[in-house]
This record gives sequence, C-alpha cells and structure tokens, in this order.
Amino acid sequence: MPPDVLHFRPLLVEFSPPLTTQAQENQPCIHRYWQGSKVMNYLTKKKLIPILLLILSIISILRLLSLTFKTSSSSPAVSLAPQQSCPPPLSNKIASHEQPRTPPNITTLSEKEFKVLSDLIALKSPCNLLIFGFQPQYLILSSMNAAGNTIFLEDDHDKINKVRINSNTTQIHKVEYNMPAKAAYKLLKHARQNPACAPNPRFLQKSKCKLALKNLPAQVYEKNWDVMVVDGPSGDSPESPGRMEPIYTSSVLARIGNTSDVIVHDVDRMIEKWFSWEFLCDENLLYSKGKLWHFRIKGHSNSTTFCPVGVSTAYL
Repeated sequence: MPPDVLHFRPLLVEFSPPLTTQAQENQPCIHRYWQGSKVMNYLTKKKLIPILLLILSIISILRLLSLTFKTSSSSPAVSLAPQQSCPPPLSNKIASHEQPRTPPNITTLSEKEFKVLSDLIALKSPCNLLIFGFQPQYLILSSMNAAGNTIFLEDDHDKINKVRINSNTTQIHKVEYNMPAKAAYKLLKHARQNPACAPNPRFLQKSKCKLALKNLPAQVYEKNWDVMVVDGPSGDSPESPGRMEPIYTSSVLARIGNTSDVIVHDVDRMIEKWFSWEFLCDENLLYSKGKLWHFRIKGHSNSTTFCPVGVSTAYL
C-alpha cells in the first residue's frame, strides 16, 4: 500500500496594489499633520525667543528711565543765590563742638586741621589768641578761650557785618592790607636786603620794612600773644592781598613774650610756604597736618635774623 502523501495548501499572500496618487491624497493625513505640527512648533519657538528678549529689554529700559526720573525729581533743587546767615553768638561755654556751617565758596579747615587748633587752645586756655582772618568755625576757638582774650583781624567788610560777638573778651577789627600777592617775591628780596626788617618787636609800629603792619589796634602791639593764627587775607589771586604781611608781623610779635605758637594755614600755596620758611623757620616747625603748619617761636631773642644764616635762602 503506497504511503500517504501529505498535501500542503500553499499559503496565499495577497498583495494589495499600491495606492494611486489619488488614493494617497484621499488617505487620512494624520501622520503628515503630526510632522507639520512638530515643524511649526519648532519654528514658533525659534521666532518667540528674540521677541521675548526684545520685550524684556524694553521693560528694563523703561524701568531704568523711571528710576532715573524719580531720583532726579526727588533730589532737592540747588539754589544759586548765596545764602546769608549769621554765625551763632558766642557764649562763655561751648554748647557743642560742631563746626558752624559756612557757604561752599569759603575755604575752611578740615576736621583734622581744626582739631590741631582746638587741642592747642584747650591746652593753652586761658590765653591771648590773635587770628589774622575770620571763619565761622573760629568762633569755637574764642568760646574755648572765653577766660582769655581773642582778637580777629579781618579785611572783608561783609564778613565783619555778619558776625555777632556777645563777649567782652572777643573782638574783631577791620584792617587794610596794601600788598597784593603778586608782589611777594619783590617783598621777600626787600626784607633780606633791608636791616629795618630785622626781628625787632619794639619798633614794629614805626618800622620802615614794607612787610610790617603798622596800623593795627594798639593792643595788638602791647600784648604777649600765646597763639597766633594766619588764615587771612584770602590771597587767592595775584591781585588780591597776600599773606606776606601777616606772616612777617606774627613772626616779629612772637618774639615779644617767652614762647608763642604760630599756625599758618594754606601752606600748600607758594607764598605761605616761602614766607613761613623765611620768617618762622623750618627749625621751629613742630608738625604739620594737612595744609596747616604749627611753629613754636622762642621770644626774648637778640638775634638780628629770623632763622640761622643760610637756612632760609636755600629754599629759593
């Protein structure tokens, strides 16, 4: 008997024909929609970034302008008209060590410079204090020296009119300076060549030296001055009065008593520096602070020169 033969039924795979172009167009476009949405999202984000940056920049600029406007509008307006204010009256005791306010165009001592003066007056008080020039902050010194005598010598009539002094021990006098700052060098040569400019306090009022101040109040020549401050006249231009005469006169007056302290302000300027070296002498300089030089002069000297020979001339 012949073996059974297995019959296999072939597996028929039916391939559908490719879609035609029309069919493809009619096919649902879900896949294409997804791809398009992805591309559109990418393009939209890419365009939004610079737009957002632009918006943020505009907001920042607007905020900055707003802050600037508020700051400028809230700041106080500056008045161009000079304020005229009278310094507070003197009292026998110091109510406060705060310095009086002064207009911005007036040169005043710095805090450290003023401390040099206030410490010296506190040490010397009661004393005889002579000040060439006037600043409102010097009223504190006269208050500290209420038990002594203080004299201000000022050439500015307006400053004198603004001062109220309610003290029997403090006076302010109007003085005249005839030598402009531009004549400083000629006056220095005159002093070196003229024997009348030698340090002789007894003949100061009748001196023929061009640097001697001979029209000061009589008591200026009579007293022994413990402390003298040279901070006037202004000397801030070639035509304005210079400080040649006050420096020379204070150096002569300093030799009347036993010892005198002489303070010169604005030594950063050439005239103040030259005349301090010439008549107050480098060997008498105790110390300096800022634009302030403090000299200590010994009196009762019979010397015919202010400084050792050859020392002062070496600076010029």
